[in-house]
Amino acid sequence: MAKKVTKKEDVFSWDYAPALEGTAHVKIKNKYDLFIDGKFVKPMSGRYFDTINPATEECVSQIAHGNDADVDKAVKAARKAYKNVWSKVSPSDRAKYIYRIARLMQERARELAVIETIDSGKVITESRDIDIPLACNHFFYYAGWADKLAYAFPNRKVEPLGVVGQIIPWNFPLLMAAWKIAPALAAGNTVVLKPAETTSLTALKLAEIIKDSGLPDGVVNIVTGHGDTGAAIVNHADVNKIAFTGSTQVGKLIQASIAGTDKKLTLELGGKSANIILDDAPIDQAVEGIVNGIFFNQGHVCCAGSRLFVQENVADLVLKKLKRRMDQLIIGDPLDKNTDIGAINSKEQLNTINKYIAIGKDEGADIYQASPKVPEKGYYCAPTLFTDVAQSNRIVQEEIFGPVLTVQTFRTVDEVIQKANNSPYGLAAGIWSDKGARVFNLSSKLKAGVVWANTYNKFDPTSPFGGYKESGFGREGGVHGLSAYVNLKS
Repeated sequence: MAKKVTKKEDVFSWDYAPALEGTAHVKIKNKYDLFIDGKFVKPMSGRYFDTINPATEECVSQIAHGNDADVDKAVKAARKAYKNVWSKVSPSDRAKYIYRIARLMQERARELAVIETIDSGKVITESRDIDIPLACNHFFYYAGWADKLAYAFPNRKVEPLGVVGQIIPWNFPLLMAAWKIAPALAAGNTVVLKPAETTSLTALKLAEIIKDSGLPDGVVNIVTGHGDTGAAIVNHADVNKIAFTGSTQVGKLIQASIAGTDKKLTLELGGKSANIILDDAPIDQAVEGIVNGIFFNQGHVCCAGSRLFVQENVADLVLKKLKRRMDQLIIGDPLDKNTDIGAINSKEQLNTINKYIAIGKDEGADIYQASPKVPEKGYYCAPTLFTDVAQSNRIVQEEIFGPVLTVQTFRTVDEVIQKANNSPYGLAAGIWSDKGARVFNLSSKLKAGVVWANTYNKFDPTSPFGGYKESGFGREGGVHGLSAYVNLKS
């Protein structure tokens, strides 16, 4: 478990379990300021808030709380950089800057992975092997598009939007920053980014990397804070576009706030995704897919396969194997490479998950929780599944955002299509079958923006991601991710 061991010049050096060989310490400042116009500046209010390690409940650092005046300062810096510098930089030079950021991220990947785990509670193997490499790859990918926009949008004149405001969630802190910043820069925009209040550290480390890359001052600004900080970005008159990833409830508030303005908007919101096991599926592979679909990142995944549908004639076998696999999962120190399930991101989120578990019991569902011992200190929740649930149950219809799975059975494909689509959300789905024809037939009828076949939670910078209905609109990733940051003229 990580702990502070030394302090020098307001920088703490952290010692930790040997999660990453070759890295002795990770340096985290005792206090972080706002990153505006290429410099770290103190918040005008003088206010800071604690960021907590959810695995230990200890304060890791203090983060600046930006207010309306700080946001205005950041937007003005972004507008100045856009008009005077970034809009005049050639596309090939834009690509070089973005590529340089990606390379510097790679060089500091070990440090970024450890900080991500300390700050968010996710296990080190996910931070190290998935999140950080994928974040780097998004910068690499969009660096390649920066001087090829004419090929991305043929027969159109492509113009950047200007200043974009971006608000990201706490479940994939650095990866979400990369999803937002990289395409915006490639398209020629400048950025004001607000990370989630519980997980700001890797975004602030990214600010250090951006500064080291030589990116012109003001092109990327990072303003930390709470919901009021995000609202100030949304409501600022000189912001041309808002890109938000987070809850459906907040997404609706943002949509209402900018109604009647000329701001562009993309929303990547909640989900309650169906994971469907057909009777000809490779059962052992499917069980691993179920575990990855819902327990990856403690279930803090908008596209988590939180609704499991199993064909009746294999349901008993699937459940037997699933429960056995759940009992093998290791819950504990996220910095231990052997840990499967880390800490819930915050006390508030743990309370929300426990509330839904209580609701499931009250609704009469049968509960099964994994048997591994849960640490006494820290915010932890044992992997949980509910059987004997109805479509109308709240635990089936509402997003829990934790390691909680509901299980239903079905007889026919038509039945499971009706059940899977009976949701206000439409973000993702998974299908498990040995027959390609069954996969294609089913996937074409599911109302979901992303459908995986015989796998789950696989992401790639070249592939667009986004949903329908209350899961939002717009796409991130791929060429589609660029279109959200440009104006196209015929």
